[in-house]
Amino acid sequence: MQGWTIGEWGEAYRGGRLTPVDAMERLGALSDAGDPAWILRREPAALIADAQSLQQRLAELGGDYSKLPLYGVPFAVKDNLDVAGLPTTAACPEYSYVAAATAPAIQRLLDAGALLLGKTNLDQFATGLVGVRSPYGAVPNSFNAAYIGGGSSSGSASVVARGLVPFALGTDTAGSGRVPAGFNNLVGLKPTRGAISSRGMVPACRTLDCVSVFALTVEDAFRIFGLVAAYDEADAYSRVAPAATGRRFSGKPRLGVPQSPQWFGDEQSERAYAAALAHAEALGTELVPLDLTVLHETAALLYNGPWIAERYAALEDFMREHAAAVHPVVRQIIARTGEVSAVDVFKAEYQRAELKRTADRLIAVVDALLVPTAPTIYTLAEVAAEPILRNSRLGTYTDFVNLLDWCALAVPAGFREDGLPFGVTLIAPAWQDAALAEFGQRWQAQAGATLGATGRAVPAAEPAVATPASADTIRLAVVGAHLSGMPLNRELSERDAVFVEATTTSAQYRLYALPGTVPPKPGLIKGGPGSEGGAPIQVELWDVPLAAFGSFVAGVPAPLGIGTLELADGRLVKGFICEAWAVQGARDITTFGGWRAYIASLRAATAESKP
Repeated sequence: MQGWTIGEWGEAYRGGRLTPVDAMERLGALSDAGDPAWILRREPAALIADAQSLQQRLAELGGDYSKLPLYGVPFAVKDNLDVAGLPTTAACPEYSYVAAATAPAIQRLLDAGALLLGKTNLDQFATGLVGVRSPYGAVPNSFNAAYIGGGSSSGSASVVARGLVPFALGTDTAGSGRVPAGFNNLVGLKPTRGAISSRGMVPACRTLDCVSVFALTVEDAFRIFGLVAAYDEADAYSRVAPAATGRRFSGKPRLGVPQSPQWFGDEQSERAYAAALAHAEALGTELVPLDLTVLHETAALLYNGPWIAERYAALEDFMREHAAAVHPVVRQIIARTGEVSAVDVFKAEYQRAELKRTADRLIAVVDALLVPTAPTIYTLAEVAAEPILRNSRLGTYTDFVNLLDWCALAVPAGFREDGLPFGVTLIAPAWQDAALAEFGQRWQAQAGATLGATGRAVPAAEPAVATPASADTIRLAVVGAHLSGMPLNRELSERDAVFVEATTTSAQYRLYALPGTVPPKPGLIKGGPGSEGGAPIQVELWDVPLAAFGSFVAGVPAPLGIGTLELADGRLVKGFICEAWAVQGARDITTFGGWRAYIASLRAATAESKP
């Protein structure tokens, strides 16, 4: 069970190899009272009771697993998120309270059938990127205990990396959901602000806070995001996604990279990043060096500007009465709020708005940024010797993201020469989460990566869930010369069309080789002259920008046209069709199942005919 992905958990249950009660009994027995990753580990009896209740729910649903998409999957949550009946400490025992209600994001997971194992450690009050500022103990790196595990969501990253759970929730204000992912060979999804309700979270900076997701794979992280992302009327900072949002990068992705990366003398991380950029190019991306000065100027506002006062605002009453209970480094950071005036706040907000306008122009020339998740990593001893400066360096490529209202996805990018993980982060404007996930899946699938610290290879990707075309694109099925690698595919790439998936039509179509066409083209019709029925025909689906679709259609020559095709799964999409008269006397190539196979047969026949 340790190191299983969500898909593997589901297969075990559906295949009858495991029940939730069995799983909770075994996981309960793994409890280690000395594990600093946990602040609260639920009692085995409570886990088993939840599992029994879940099994009863499935029975009442007639055994329909689809209605419980996370059936029996264990997970953990950072202990600044509320779960009804459990204490929330934010890593400060004196602050602890028993939650009256469960955070909506967590409730959606429970409703989907997930089973909560417990609550995890963090840098106190989510203030830090190191994972050591907690009275419950420092959470070490899952690969080398002499090094930090990253924070503030240190415990959530640790339990996922070690395979105790396949996913966990963290939070992210300045990088807390990304830095621990990079240090532990994990995926860390920091969504668009407001996409996931932050109600039920102990705030750090309420205007910037996000619930984040740690997972072993991009597929799992995005699966969880799809379940928990929802508008929450009761959360003043919850937002509704706009109708037209980018779902994929362009045909040849353009990724912005730092023109002058900062490494703070860490040559191992520098070399690991160079290898990551080579991997990006192998995926067919174009790397675009950019001057990121505006991003670093924005980041400086977070801790050197008045946003530090927002952290104090969240804890004002507690700090006034219990300042001595706060971790010394956290107290030192938050206490600086006395230096900030209301005038400073407005001046800084004006500056942030101006910087954002410049930053938005910068990122508009690429599909996303591809930056190191962190420029370096430190030992526990090094952080203890210089806690604030070294912590601040870790946020070099994370601190600015929420201030600019962007989204980010941290993904594994191999290992340094010392055996420690190295990670990179994809960053895009708000509501581009799906685009990051789609590219992140390709990145992880072709990186030859392992899952966290388990040593297990990344499993073969599951079939992607079909996503609808966005409002600013038209989904088009191509069947012949416009297929990938075929002569006319350039007409799609020139219009920034994006490949979606390979699939087939329903079994009602016939395919013909049209005579005299240059380049050679097929004709697809429903049924056919003198034929009975048809067969599934291979097609590719491409999302064509709405603004470019008219020019594409204008270039389609007769007897071909664009109509509506039915796919094997019942979906209706626009696609190439042919006038019936044009296939009279044409060769019926339906038995090949598609144009690509037919062309391959012609080439093979030509090769055989040569002496």
